[in-house]
Amino acid sequence: MKKSSRHAAAAALCAWALSLGAQAQQEPGITDKTIKIGLFAPLSGSGMAYGFDVLNAAKMWYAKVNKEGGIHGRQIELVIEDDRCNANDLVAAVKKLNEQDKVFLLNGGSCSAAVVASREYVEREKVPLVMLNASGDGALYPPSKYIYGAFSISQHAVGGSMVQFAGEHLKAKKIGYINHDDAYGGWNLEAAQAQVKQLGDVSLQVQSVNPNITDVTAPMLKIRAANADVLLLTTYARPAALIIKKAQELGWNKPIVLAVNGTADLKQLVENVGNKDAFKNVYIQEVLSDVPGGAKLTWVYDMYKQAYPDLAAKPGHPQTYMPYGLPPAMAVVNALKAAGPQPTREKVLQALETMKFDSGVMAGPIEFGPNDRAAQESAIYIKFDGTNMSLVPGAFKSVWQYQK
Repeated sequence: MKKSSRHAAAAALCAWALSLGAQAQQEPGITDKTIKIGLFAPLSGSGMAYGFDVLNAAKMWYAKVNKEGGIHGRQIELVIEDDRCNANDLVAAVKKLNEQDKVFLLNGGSCSAAVVASREYVEREKVPLVMLNASGDGALYPPSKYIYGAFSISQHAVGGSMVQFAGEHLKAKKIGYINHDDAYGGWNLEAAQAQVKQLGDVSLQVQSVNPNITDVTAPMLKIRAANADVLLLTTYARPAALIIKKAQELGWNKPIVLAVNGTADLKQLVENVGNKDAFKNVYIQEVLSDVPGGAKLTWVYDMYKQAYPDLAAKPGHPQTYMPYGLPPAMAVVNALKAAGPQPTREKVLQALETMKFDSGVMAGPIEFGPNDRAAQESAIYIKFDGTNMSLVPGAFKSVWQYQK
C-alpha cells in the first residue's frame, strides 16, 4: 500500500472512531467505561418499607453485573436518590438525576401514585424509566414509549388473575367481588370483567366500597344474599380485615381470596381479625414465584445476606418487598446488553419493547409488547389458615390487555 493510501486509511479509521465517540457523547450518562443509572426509591419516611430493601436488591444485581465484567466493557455507575414515597419528592429526584447528574436512564419508583406523577416530565425529556416495584398503571396506560413497570403485578391484572383462580381452581360459578370505589378499584375490576367474559360460564357479583369504610355489614350481606360461591377481596389490608371478620360473624364458610395488596403483613392481618377460625378457608394472592421462605427463592435471600451481612443481621431485614427489586434491574441490564457496544436511549427502548425473560423471582414471566408496558400479569395462590401456608400448583394469568 502506498504511503498516501495508508495515511488515508488511517485518517478514515480515526474519523470513524471519532464519530463513534461523538455518538456516545450525544447520549447522556455514557462514557467508554461507564453507564450512569439513576436509582430511586423511598429510603426514609413512612413509605420506607416499600422501597429501602427493594433498592438494595437492585443495587446487588448491578454489583453482580459489574463484578462479572459489566456491560460491553462498561461498569454500571449508580446515582441514588430518596423519593420518600411522595410525588413532589419523586419528581424532584427525577429532575435532578436527569438534569444535574445526566444519567442515561432511570430505574425507580416503589409507590404508584408518586411515580405516576413523573410521567409528563419523563415523556417530555424522552428519558427511559424502568420502575422498581410500583405497579404504576396510571403511567403505563395509555402505553408510553418511555415508561415500563408493574414488575410486581399490574394493578389491572390483580383482579383478572383472581377471577381466573376462582373459576379454574375453585370451580366457582358465582363470584363475589369487593373492590374499592377509586381508580385502583376500577382498574382491577375492569380486568376481572375481562376474565369473566373469557371464562364464559361465570358471573360477577360486585360491591365497591370506600377505602376508609368502617362498617362492612351491608356489602357483606349483599354478597351472601347473592349466594356467591367465593368472595374475592381486592381491598387494602384494613378493609380486608373488617370483611374477613364480618364474614365469619355472618357464618360465611365459603372460600375467601385476598389480593396481594392486602397481604403485606399477614401476622398483623390475623391480629386485626382477632380469630384464627375466620381463616379456615382463606387463600392469598402472591406475585413471587414461591411462598415466603420457599425453596425457589432461597438464592435471592442468600444473595442479600452476602451483599449486606450487617443489615441482614438486623430485625426486619430483608423487608417484605426486597425480592421485587431484582427483575427491574435484570430488565435494565438485558436491555443495555441488547443495545450493543454503542448504546443509545432509543436502542434501549426498542429492546425493552420486545423483552421477555424468566426472572426466577416473580410468579410469571417478565414480558412487554407494543401495547403492553406491564411486566407481569400472573400470580400464584397460597392456602393460608392463619398460621401455615400451602402453595396451590400453577400460576394464574390475567388476560386483560389495553385497547386503544
